[in-house]
Amino acid sequence: MARSYWLVNSNRSRVKRFIENTNNKDQFFNYMFIDSGKVTSTWGKEPPLMTTREELKREEAREEWEKLIAQGWRRTEEIWIKKKG
Repeated sequence: MARSYWLVNSNRSRVKRFIENTNNKDQFFNYMFIDSGKVTSTWGKEPPLMTTREELKREEAREEWEKLIAQGWRRTEEIWIKKKG
């Protein structure tokens, strides 16, 4: 499974997940999915409701990441995964 990278907005109401498209058939470009979602419960208790997905070339996804960081979004971990044990 591809590793995912997460951003959260400043008031923790929206998230974005950046994940490599491992099923990409393009020989020349790598693509990333950017999934957007909204937090519907107390932060970290339930997973966000994912609402949209877009696919961008890796370089375009990197530019989107940098734009969001400049707007105040911050990197976060996927803390809502239930831990085993």
